[in-house]
Amino acid sequence: MSVIIVMHEFDTPSPARTAPGPGRGVGSPVRRVHVAPAAPGTTDEPGPRTLCGKDTFAMRAAGPPTGSPWYPPEEADLVCPSCDAAMDED
Repeated sequence: MSVIIVMHEFDTPSPARTAPGPGRGVGSPVRRVHVAPAAPGTTDEPGPRTLCGKDTFAMRAAGPPTGSPWYPPEEADLVCPSCDAAMDED
């Protein structure tokens, strides 16, 4: 896998990532942390689905991983187990 992007799923769905300004969900607690491959031809836009198959449209990109593990350590208890398992397979 090439470029991946950490995604935040909020309790309150966020509008499209391209919407200007803070969206719904911003400031709300993160419900789950996922990972998505970058969209083809980009390094900073997530593809349409996370590794566990969820739609990324209503999520917010948290950015690329900054090391190992792929998720922010302070969010370890929020990591999607399916995304984490998919990352372990690579």
